[in-house]
Amino acid sequence: MVKKRKIILFGLFFLVSNVSLSLCDGLSKQISGLLSAASQRKVLFGVKIIDAESGKLIYAHNAKKALMPASNMKVVTTAAAVRFLGIDFEYVTQVGLADGNIVVIGSGDPLFGDAKTDAYYGREPGWVLDDIVEKLKGGGVSSVNDIIIDSSVFDDERAHLNWPADQLNRWYACEVCGVNYNDNCVEMTVRRSGNSVKIDVNPATGFLKLKNEVRITSSSNEGVGAYRIAGKPNNLVVRGKCRSQQGPFDVAIERPAVFFGYLLYEKLTAEGIRVGGKLVERDFESSKGLKSVCSYRTPLLDCLKRANKDSLGLSAESLVKTIAYRSSNERKGGSWGVGTDLISGYLSGLGVEKSEFFIDDGSGLSRENRLSANALCSVLFDIYKKPQWPDFKSSLSIGGVDGTAGKHFTEAQYKGKVFGKTGYISGVKSFSGFCAGEKGNYIFSIIANNANSYTRKVINDIVKTLIDER
Repeated sequence: MVKKRKIILFGLFFLVSNVSLSLCDGLSKQISGLLSAASQRKVLFGVKIIDAESGKLIYAHNAKKALMPASNMKVVTTAAAVRFLGIDFEYVTQVGLADGNIVVIGSGDPLFGDAKTDAYYGREPGWVLDDIVEKLKGGGVSSVNDIIIDSSVFDDERAHLNWPADQLNRWYACEVCGVNYNDNCVEMTVRRSGNSVKIDVNPATGFLKLKNEVRITSSSNEGVGAYRIAGKPNNLVVRGKCRSQQGPFDVAIERPAVFFGYLLYEKLTAEGIRVGGKLVERDFESSKGLKSVCSYRTPLLDCLKRANKDSLGLSAESLVKTIAYRSSNERKGGSWGVGTDLISGYLSGLGVEKSEFFIDDGSGLSRENRLSANALCSVLFDIYKKPQWPDFKSSLSIGGVDGTAGKHFTEAQYKGKVFGKTGYISGVKSFSGFCAGEKGNYIFSIIANNANSYTRKVINDIVKTLIDER
């Protein structure tokens, strides 16, 4: 009798520890077949699929293995933001006057002056600056002393130490600040004009110093980039080859708070409001009092959508630091360290083992991040059961419809049935979310490391298999 029990227990251990586990034989065979073909290309997959209503396990493969998640990290970050900040949270940027100075007090709003958000609400580019000037003139202000930009809501570590140093000029690796503006980027267009090359910057500003090293070419082999000059913030050298036009493309700037302050200075002087003092980035001493001129609000849901639908890293990273800031009694200096610790605690509170994750940033750009497919499914299942799920679901990219998944699942039988977050960094592809199948609704997470050009098709085919199940 004892021996028989040992045999049964051994068989159970083998079943659980095997590379794949399924409670649905039909799906198991199809998905295992897809993974088998991919594994021959040395791709390492972590997969978990559960029934959305019951949480019942449908399929698992390396489900608890901690892998680099790329932008699927944003699923955890945005869900944690709902948990810690509340779905009704709003960022509020304040503009006021104190002792003749104009003061801008940042809240860490990642979408302040964001072009896509402004377009969604029918606002013209640069409307914030126009509105500030209009309010000042309406109040009879014809001159100010200093322009004070208070970005102290976040700490001064604006670029993460584990982000690729050679990518810090890219939009997805822009600095993170208490005062962000225009995604902390400028849009650059390089055009040939006769025998010379012209560089246009939008918004037009003297904040940047450009060195033009672009060469004219008659070849189709062309390309242009803007590169930082070491030790000279916001000094860029633009180099490459241009036949007719290159761009527009986004270039991340340094010191975003000062960037906004400089744009405000240029706008004020252009509109006849004299600036007699200096532009300074520092804490505003609230004891001196602030006469409000205007304020600008951004709902959390807008930030979730830009992070999940469009993979805006600035939105995710600002959420991490905001979680940190809101947890502090002093309400100052929100940091990655505190924010990621809180998010780690959130995962542990869902029952995810510590061996299944390491949170290094909020966007997934750092290659130090680790998440298991189980961790991602745990997060999605937790929020699926909560009243905030419809709002959170609306933040996810819709297959065949919008966001980064909009170019996938375009066939009629899949379009509009997949809601998720794609992920990509070199060697990593991932996809986690929710889909509506013929037999039910599923929550899934698929992470691939050592990924190649074939991997995205495998990931998509797994999700299609769930929808096609009869």
